[in-house]
Amino acid sequence: MNITLFESQASDAWDQFVLKASNATFLHERQFLSYHGNRFEDKSLLIENSRNELVGVFPAAVAPQSSECIVSHPGATFGGIVSDGKLRGRACVEAITAIARYYCDQGYTRLLYKAVPHIYHQHPFQDDLYALFLLNARRTRCDLSASIDLVNRGRASEQRRRSLNKAKKAGVRVEFGIANLGCFWTVLQRNLEQKHGVAPVHTFEEMSFLANRFADSIEIVVGVMKSEVVAGIVLFDSLRVSHAQYIASNDIGYECSALDAVFDAAIRRAQEKGKRFFDFGISNEQEGRFLNEGLYQFKAGFGAGGVLHEFFELDLRYCDGA
Repeated sequence: MNITLFESQASDAWDQFVLKASNATFLHERQFLSYHGNRFEDKSLLIENSRNELVGVFPAAVAPQSSECIVSHPGATFGGIVSDGKLRGRACVEAITAIARYYCDQGYTRLLYKAVPHIYHQHPFQDDLYALFLLNARRTRCDLSASIDLVNRGRASEQRRRSLNKAKKAGVRVEFGIANLGCFWTVLQRNLEQKHGVAPVHTFEEMSFLANRFADSIEIVVGVMKSEVVAGIVLFDSLRVSHAQYIASNDIGYECSALDAVFDAAIRRAQEKGKRFFDFGISNEQEGRFLNEGLYQFKAGFGAGGVLHEFFELDLRYCDGA
């Protein structure tokens, strides 16, 4: 395998490759990764076979907390090696070994690998996890997401059915569109500040930029009461999955179960668009060590089951291949 450092002139080739890859989403595109600007020191790689054909890309950057660590990718929910189907079995082991050697030769000591959950794969691709096992990578974090299989959906709980009826009787109106992003962002910011003392990962300006750049992949869904946005979600769409990136409600929204109406509409939207899964996102804190059981059961009540987000660490100093 030939490994070369990504440079900006390869952006078009990178994005064209991602569009046909079997395990990629728009989070892997340079158009998405580039919005971070100079926030991260990019160390992404291109992977070519012996015939100089592009067979994989590896979005990555130096870890913000450690100059000796590479993360794939610190600016995205998940990273990992992106394959078009040619990196199977031994070829994937060779590719990840070559990646590890490249970073080791550059003086880095650790590689943090954020695997793409299997529901986002157009075709099964967990060859990378097998390669990491052979290279003695250590699983350092495991988050639990709740996802609905829209082809074989679990039965919604009685609580969720009652709450949906409550929202309908209260007159919650569901609206779609970026025009409601500002009102929703106010609800989101207050919610996160009051409950967790934190701010959203993205600023309002960043999300506005992304929602306009990826108009076909990002949707805003809100619940409205008397012309006021009281709850909502930001959806990130990939080919097979509609994912709730942000979820929030204010006190009025909680009182009338507005989120139940919002999710009901969002799930129906995902079905109409031919998605296979609706992903509510993780319910973890403390890097996976703590599960917010109430939040997880709320999501599971819509007929969802568990899907893992796995993180692996590879010690580059002892990575000699397998």
